[in-house]
Amino acid sequence: MILQKNTFLAAFFALSTVSGINHAIAATNISFNDTVSSDSVPITENITSPVNIALIYPSADISDYWVRNYKAMVGRLEELNIPYTIKEYSSLQIEHFLQSKYVDEVTENAKDFDFVIFGPTELKIQSDNIQKLSKSDEFHTFIWAFHTPDPTWDHSPDAWFDFSSAQGAKALCDALIQKLGNDVYFALNRGIPGITDTQRSQLFSDCVEQKADWLNVYEHFGQYQKGGGSDGAHLIIKNFPEVALLHNANTAMTIGAIEAIKDEGKLDDIFVTGWGGTAKEIEKIKSGELNATPMRMSDDAGVATAEAIKYYLQDRKDEVPNIYLGRITVVTSDMDVSQINALSVEAFRYSSKQ
Repeated sequence: MILQKNTFLAAFFALSTVSGINHAIAATNISFNDTVSSDSVPITENITSPVNIALIYPSADISDYWVRNYKAMVGRLEELNIPYTIKEYSSLQIEHFLQSKYVDEVTENAKDFDFVIFGPTELKIQSDNIQKLSKSDEFHTFIWAFHTPDPTWDHSPDAWFDFSSAQGAKALCDALIQKLGNDVYFALNRGIPGITDTQRSQLFSDCVEQKADWLNVYEHFGQYQKGGGSDGAHLIIKNFPEVALLHNANTAMTIGAIEAIKDEGKLDDIFVTGWGGTAKEIEKIKSGELNATPMRMSDDAGVATAEAIKYYLQDRKDEVPNIYLGRITVVTSDMDVSQINALSVEAFRYSSKQ
């Protein structure tokens, strides 16, 4: 893999590790992590019938995170020689009720599935649905894009596959303080109220305020939508001209904000941050329109899901961590293009293939 062969990447990840990563390592199995970042080892057991998977996720959104998860999982399953069928249930990030309908359909046909992978629109909103899936004895339930089990739940999923938004917020905070210094006026394009937005937006805000006396001038809830990011940027430029940095909590709002700031002729005046390091964001990083983003090694979650399925088929489910967290680091527009490209190759090692 790239991380084993590329000196730059090995050093980069070592240097960008944040103190908060210790909790992630404690919560995961190191050998499983090594499996995810290494070349695939095909299964040797005789699989007589395909593994049947239901996939409920908001893949209709502008972010390519969900589709890349799917491609990475499928690519790894094929390398592992695991036959499979997948029934997809797609929605937008804001279509909470539609996901509830999908969950009802899956549980009503529970015997049709061996695994159900659920990427909730928002954790708290979908908590009843997560428990409904987790209660079933007919299939195993995996959660994508969240990693915070609720101890009050009656039923919990078998495993969580995610990237630590808290770790990303801390890494972005430290990188921007080093780059921009103290006393910066900033604003936030926040998502949907809940754990993900709290970690991506509130933790970032608290960090820069406490460590470098930054001032949070305004917060706009853009619902993780491109139009919400655009509306927030226009509003901030019109009413808060002192804002020097706009932080966005996902790719869709980032793209909307960049377009709005360009329309206002303010790209040279406002430092723009994104979230996730998706392909669209990396394009904007290279063009200089986006200044910084916490970049996930995106395919890690999909690869980990495929490996978890393999472990389950081998009766090794106890070796699968309850919480798997993929790698994340900060990418900035002043990095050398070759460095950005190297990170992109590793991040999209499966999902970039045709």
